[in-house]
Amino acid sequence: MKMLSIYASSNYLDQINTIIRGESRLHELVQVIDYLEERPLPSFHSLLVKQDAIWPVLDWYNESPPFLLPQNAPFNRANLLGLVYAKLNNFEKTQEQLGAENPIWNAELDFINRLQQSIPIEPEELISDYSPFDEYRLMHNQAVVRHYAPSLAEEELDKIKYFYLEALQSALDDEHRAFTAKHFAQLLIDLGEMDDAVRVLKGAIQYALSDEAKIELKYTLCQAWMQQLSVPYDLELLDQLKNTLWEVWQNYKKQERPLEEAMTLTDAGIIANYSESWAESLGYFNQAISIFDREQQPDLAANAHFRKGSLLFTWAKNGNPQFYRAAAESFQEAAKVFTKANAREIYAEIQHYLGIIYSEIPDEVKKKSIWAAVSSSAFQEALQVFSKAHYPYEYATVCNHYGNALTKYPEAKLSDNIEKALYYYQEALSIRQAQDFPLERSLTLLNYLEAHWSLGMPEDQYDEQRQQHMVEAAEEIMTISPDPQLILLAKEHLNKLAQLKLAYDD
Repeated sequence: MKMLSIYASSNYLDQINTIIRGESRLHELVQVIDYLEERPLPSFHSLLVKQDAIWPVLDWYNESPPFLLPQNAPFNRANLLGLVYAKLNNFEKTQEQLGAENPIWNAELDFINRLQQSIPIEPEELISDYSPFDEYRLMHNQAVVRHYAPSLAEEELDKIKYFYLEALQSALDDEHRAFTAKHFAQLLIDLGEMDDAVRVLKGAIQYALSDEAKIELKYTLCQAWMQQLSVPYDLELLDQLKNTLWEVWQNYKKQERPLEEAMTLTDAGIIANYSESWAESLGYFNQAISIFDREQQPDLAANAHFRKGSLLFTWAKNGNPQFYRAAAESFQEAAKVFTKANAREIYAEIQHYLGIIYSEIPDEVKKKSIWAAVSSSAFQEALQVFSKAHYPYEYATVCNHYGNALTKYPEAKLSDNIEKALYYYQEALSIRQAQDFPLERSLTLLNYLEAHWSLGMPEDQYDEQRQQHMVEAAEEIMTISPDPQLILLAKEHLNKLAQLKLAYDD
């Protein structure tokens, strides 16, 4: 359990220590620090005692739901212990201390407990004493209890935005305004409204006072920027991301926040991969995995393994096939956590990758049939999840890659792999209609044409119907493809088909 830190001026230290040591073993979980000797950390696990009051500290370390407590509570034994036990997640002890002594603070702390436990909070339960700070706090918390409710109701979205905006207007200082802005931006990111999120965050960074606030805002800004990336990648944005993530990572390392450090390294690995800095990306992922393993965070480690597998797969596809085995190993590590039972879509994506890898992996000829069987099994697993009815886009993608793999498998004695490949290409084409997916359809049509060439024609027999079908496919590519290179490939197919027809005519 994380230690709780109470920062106080020297005249309170003895009294606080006496209160803490009066509770069985509580001193093992609480440290009392002179705030003139050590600056209070902006963490949920920090309290400040001064001016005969106990002051909660803004939680920039994201250790608790962002519910704002009243500005301060009178300093006495019951209030101190009630707050201490709440921040140690012992809400039964909080109830014992505050239930009768300070029911208002007891209720406020219970809101945090309920948010942590995903217990619904009715907005009308929130109250204000009508002071300027409490009016701001009410607006912020009205947004938070809706935003972080067990389920985010679509009809509540306008209200949540309204309350966040009201809180931004009524905040009494820039640090609280920045705190509200951070969580408002997180909502906008969740809703896919990236331009608005970026605007809110850039504004907040300008008026945030503390270094911790600026770093958290910058990291959230990176999350929004990453969502804005699409192929072809904006090189200027990639550079901004790389530099900002480096700054954030350096600060997390300095603050000794290993999980945040590892998550930033994971993001840096993704950006380096997009920039085709593959060795750099691999280094980031390996560092992140090492930290996640040390901190016993298997889910986060599995995500980093998945990202590492994607990187190694890309590296292998770009002329370095020796990385296919390492990619498969990383995906297999990820699959230990992302199982079919608890993470169906990620599991299916892993199987999709493995299907491609095992069809491409370099090995001696006699083992190729074994790899083909493993590859086919992986594709079938992916298709069990990515069904045509429920995941049409993913289904088409897997079918296209399965068709490619089938054309590379060793010749099978009991089945015709090329005929199977043509079937899966047709399945992909049934989804990849020209008006919606011109590039994807063009690529599949090219694969379809290549498979037909591999199938060949019976000796001394000209299949005019099949030749016409191939011509139509090539001509469609020339009509719909947004990529000039694919159009050139289609022309080459048409030339070959014309030569084939001439040969049979002779």
